[in-house]
Amino acid sequence: MRAYPAALERLTEQFARLPGVGIKSAQRLAFFVLSMPKEEAEEFADAVRECRNSVRLCPVCQNLTDRDVCAICDDPERDHSTICVVAEPRDVIALERAREYRGVYHVLHGVISPLNHIGPDELCIRELLKRVSDGGVQEVIMATNPDTEGEATAMYLSRLLRPMGVRVTRLAYGIPVGSQLEYADEVTLLRAIEGRRDI
Repeated sequence: MRAYPAALERLTEQFARLPGVGIKSAQRLAFFVLSMPKEEAEEFADAVRECRNSVRLCPVCQNLTDRDVCAICDDPERDHSTICVVAEPRDVIALERAREYRGVYHVLHGVISPLNHIGPDELCIRELLKRVSDGGVQEVIMATNPDTEGEATAMYLSRLLRPMGVRVTRLAYGIPVGSQLEYADEVTLLRAIEGRRDI
């Protein structure tokens, strides 16, 4: 015999699939949604549905967008000769908070991680190489996390990019080793961008 209605159990299971959400937190979220006024719950469901249906990858930088080309790639004020390579879309948000970087981005959607069976073919590397080979790019900044996988990815990309005649730099280590870009404060990110170096 079930303790809760099947629909509530199913909602709990869906919340539990989210990263960092355990079964107890999933139950709290499910009960919270159930306690919301019907209109608010429908708005919540609509927001999830709309986000899933309208957000896609920018064909230029692979960042998330709901337009043909993302706002950063479409901005004529940005320096399109400098590409900052990040692992995830949330890293773009972290760097944009510093309000100092005026170039464009390229999102890999992960890092090379042999233990997790993620190789170069699973990342958006071909798209980056095409952007650079099309010309006009002078510098590529490696802004992957300063952990083992991030370093390995940066070194792999630098070996591919260096023969193409572009300057390849790495964020300076103002960001603590083993931490995540999205948790770094604006001053730390600013120092990291200012102190980048060749790799």
